[in-house]
Amino acid sequence: MGKALIIGCGGVASVAAYKCCQNSEVFEEICIASRTKSKCDALKVKLDGGKTKVTTAQVDANHVEELIALIEKEKPDVVMNLALPYQDLTIMEACLATKTNYLDTANYEPEDTAKFEYKWQWAYRERFKEAGITALLGSGFDPGVTGVFSAYALKHHFDEIEYIDILDCNAGDHGYPFATNFNPEINIREVSANGSYWENGKWVETKPMEIKRVYNFPEIGERDMYLLHHEEIESLALNIPGIKRIRFFMTFSESYLTHLKCLENVGMTSIEPIEFEGKQIVPLQFLKAVLPDPASLGPRTKGKTNIGCIFRGKKDGKDKTYYLYNVCDHEACYKEVGSQAVSYTTGVPAMIGAMMLMTGTWDYKGVYNIEEFDPDPFMEALNKWGLPWKESFDPELVD
Repeated sequence: MGKALIIGCGGVASVAAYKCCQNSEVFEEICIASRTKSKCDALKVKLDGGKTKVTTAQVDANHVEELIALIEKEKPDVVMNLALPYQDLTIMEACLATKTNYLDTANYEPEDTAKFEYKWQWAYRERFKEAGITALLGSGFDPGVTGVFSAYALKHHFDEIEYIDILDCNAGDHGYPFATNFNPEINIREVSANGSYWENGKWVETKPMEIKRVYNFPEIGERDMYLLHHEEIESLALNIPGIKRIRFFMTFSESYLTHLKCLENVGMTSIEPIEFEGKQIVPLQFLKAVLPDPASLGPRTKGKTNIGCIFRGKKDGKDKTYYLYNVCDHEACYKEVGSQAVSYTTGVPAMIGAMMLMTGTWDYKGVYNIEEFDPDPFMEALNKWGLPWKESFDPELVD
């Protein structure tokens, strides 16, 4: 069918590469490119032997000209941006210059400001439309599958959705006193920022971890969860008509929060450069270097994740509730692709989104969030490629 260029070689990119190779009818060839080519080469060794041709390349995704040269050399049908969100705009520029479809899993975030929102990428809408190419934003799980779940719920179960609560529970245990399940720099910036939710047409801001709830997650049990700002709230508030409130909750253990508070108190989560032994360093980047690599957590993580959405709204004039979710097992993910479930739940939807573009199943030209497309083929693919979804019509509600 075609070729994908995967930029990045971390945990999510590795999962996406494995799933592309499993789906060789669509992905006849993939090229894995990263700043550190040796990591790509090591992954290629694990992937070789199947029907998908795997090649590797070196690229610095901060430099548009390098990206353009690589895309022109490889001529992919889609570029899968599985690098850092700081690099979204450079990769989008390169895709525009080469008229190549684009996909990512997280919205743009300036490296020097702990603020992530879609305005920078939405500004590319007309240019991508004029170029006749598609940019699919947020094809991970949250954002990603949560948007697909929302579109599916609206299409099949509601005339109007009024309330959405997105619940992200990771009940995995990796045995470390403190570690993050995805890029530590991104994770800690996200968690230590102010929270916010959308209500009655405006943002309501909260202090970090100010709002706590306890929820009984299917197949996991009761867990503490905290309200965070999360990027899909911004796009869903625009794309789901009639919405009154959207909130996002994520679970954290007391141990995680205690360690994080200590690190904050001594300045280790700061993104402001400081001078150390004559050099400028960013404390959070230094912390990232000393924490366990998320890719190393796979063989030692046990337990499950549960990520989903609780919807409340109206159908045929009557009140209705509906819960769509996925439960993923860390050990099963590691057995299949050598990765824990947090990377798996992001890498699989990245592959599915790329498949939607490469097959022409989704074919709008311009810049779009994932909930703007027909959810049905994506929902079918989730069941086929490792993230089967479950539903409940009588869920426990979040107050």
